[in-house]
Formats: sequence, structure tokens, C-alpha cells
Amino acid sequence: MRILCTLALSPSNARALLPLARAAAEAGHEVLVVSPPEMAAVFEGENIRVLPLFTDMAEIVLALLQQKRIDFTPTDQFSPQTLLATACGPHVTDAYRQLIDVAQEFKPDIILRSGVEFAGQLIAETLGIPHVTAPSGGGQFLDAKLAQAELNLRRAELDLPESDSAQAIHAHGRFDCMPPEYAFTAHEIGGTFAYQQPSAIVRTETGPEWLRDLPGDKPLVVVSSTNVFTSLMHSAVFPRILTLFLDGMVTGHLFERMDIQADPALVVGALMPGDANPLTTIVKGLSQVDCTAVVATRGMPVDPSAVGTNVHLFDTIPQPLLLETAQLLFTHGGYNSVREAVRAGVPMAVLPELSDQAHNASRVEELGLGLRVPSAGADDVADTVNRLLSDSGHTHGVRSAQRHMLALPQVTAAVDHLVALAGH
Repeated sequence: MRILCTLALSPSNARALLPLARAAAEAGHEVLVVSPPEMAAVFEGENIRVLPLFTDMAEIVLALLQQKRIDFTPTDQFSPQTLLATACGPHVTDAYRQLIDVAQEFKPDIILRSGVEFAGQLIAETLGIPHVTAPSGGGQFLDAKLAQAELNLRRAELDLPESDSAQAIHAHGRFDCMPPEYAFTAHEIGGTFAYQQPSAIVRTETGPEWLRDLPGDKPLVVVSSTNVFTSLMHSAVFPRILTLFLDGMVTGHLFERMDIQADPALVVGALMPGDANPLTTIVKGLSQVDCTAVVATRGMPVDPSAVGTNVHLFDTIPQPLLLETAQLLFTHGGYNSVREAVRAGVPMAVLPELSDQAHNASRVEELGLGLRVPSAGADDVADTVNRLLSDSGHTHGVRSAQRHMLALPQVTAAVDHLVALAGH
């Protein structure tokens, strides 16, 4: 069987798809991944061919900002329209044109796509083959009716037949790694096949040497901190994105005095000094808690004066490994992090930032898996973390969800499901 995998937007979508693509390749199926260049490294060392054809997320965001379809204001960041634009906007038309020749040459039997990648769906409709989505937070949050209307615009641009089905984006179902009783879908979606998420995504990942030096007499809090700036700041188009974000709020001499290309973190730090930097306030809050905190900054600057002796900053961390020995995950509520926490049996403190994260935070509370942090203020951070560390109820709740997850079939069963779909 030949499986064409298509990916868009965040590299987290590549990590969510990797275990299934790997299992398919190990079962002897031919797997081709088409992705933006920034995602290609996720598949290094795998028996999987990767073509980095698609546009990176930063370029898509830049275009949408210039078109004024998104602005990431506080009222816009959780809007379904923002996700709709980044997932189904005009870049899908370009991606289809990049992909169609590759698909016709590869002759896939099925398309496995990330939940927010839609050129693959349109290719599947053109070729008359099934398509199915990998586990995805954005994909299960997106309103199918809104997607239908937007994708019909893309179909018109490509001279493809219009679809009259709002459920076309899940015409052949979807994959998930959360048990049905703990689903995070924002809308009713049929045809879900749930399989057990592996405890580790990267085969060769090992704990860093500094892990041995962390004290064992205090609870370990792992902080997975990403935001729109950390996702975009290392892109070549970041200076132009930043200018559009500011929209005249900061005078131009700031950029004349700083080399954004050389060190974008300096600019971000200047724009968000002290408590205006959300990561600084998170660190300040954790510094008030009797715990050991390990923070992934991903290049985001942090005010050194806010860092207590119990807080350890690293650019990146092996999150799934650290969760095996942690008592709490502090997260913005990305779906990968939620699933990793449940897989490890670790409760969550969720401070949502954009897209589906507010929905995920509410669902975490509803299911008894953790608490939503009221704000990025240091006192709210400290209070929420202390509540979770002192109350075993949420640990019991997430351990129950973990047992449901461990009872799901292995990822090899998901490959068998792909074969059955392709056969039909």
C-alpha cells in the first residue's frame, strides 16, 4: 500500500503523525510525507521519504496578516475564524498545485493528513481515494461547516466540483489517541479510530545529564511554554511579521537599533519587558512554589531577576521523558502536550494562548485532569500550581484517563485500519 502523508502549520502536527507513519513503514507500506521544510527534520532516521514542498507556517501567517484576515488580538486569538484562515485559506490552493503532480506520480492508495492540512483532502477527492486525519487538536476544534464554505472557495479557484457536505473534511474518519470517554472534540465527528499513543515519539531520545542532578525531595513541574512569538521568531520573515503585529504601536527606531535577524529574542524582550513577558510571569509564579520546575523557553527571553533557585531554564526539553518522573505539567494546552500528560498520568495546569487551547483548557477541567490558570499573573500561576500539587484528586482523575488510554489498541491496529480504508 502507498500512503501519502500531508502536513501543514505547526511541527507538532508532524510529531502527532510520526508514530503512525513509522508503524506503516515498518509494516512494509510505502510512505511519502509532503510537508513544509521546517517539519522535515522530524522524520530523520525513519524509513520514510520526505518532500519539503509546502509553505512554512510563518509565510502563511505573514500573508494572512497582510490580508488582514487575522491579527491575533486578545479577542481574535481564540476565534474559530483565525483557525479557519490559517488552515483553509488561499495557501491551500497553492499547496494543491504543488502536490497534484507528486500525487499523480506516486499513485497513493490513501492520504493520511494532519487535521489542519486540506490540500491532501482536495487531492484525495480528485484521485477518488480515501483520506483520514492523524490526531490533531486544531482538526477536532475546527467547525466543519465553516471549513466547507472556505474549501469550496478553494475548489472554485482550482475548477474542482463544489462539495455539499459539511462532513467532507472527515468523510473517511479520523485517528485519535484519546479514549472516546476523554475525547476533546469540539463538534460531533464520526468514524474515529482511537489507538494507544506511544510513551516516546522520538526513538533515540534519552534524558539529558542534568536530569540526574534535579532534587528528588520536591515535586517536579515541567513547563511546556510556547506562544506565537516562539513559534515564529526564528523565521526569516519574522521582522515583517513583527512589524505587522505592532501595527504602528512602536516607533521604527527600535528596529534601527536592533538586528532582528541576528537575535530576534532581543527584540521580543524589548517589546515585552518584565511582567509584560508571559514566560517571565510564569517563571516568577513558579519561583514562589515549593517545587522543582524545568522550563522549556524555546528561545523566549526571561527576566533573570524573576528566576528562583528552584527554576531551571532550558531552550528545549525531552518532554515525554520528563513527564515520566513529573508531578505536574504546566502547559498552554496544545493537544500534543495534553495527550502526553495523560499518557504519563500527570495532571495539568493550563494557561491557554490561542486556537483550540481555550477549549482544551475547559475540557481538562471538565474531565478532572487539571485546572485552568485564570491569568498569566505570577500569583495566579503560583496559586493554581499549589492547588494541584496539594490536591490528589486531579492525579486520581488523570490516572483513570491514563488507564483508559493504555487499554486502547496498539498503533499497528491503526495501520490495519488504514489498509481496510484503502481496500474500500
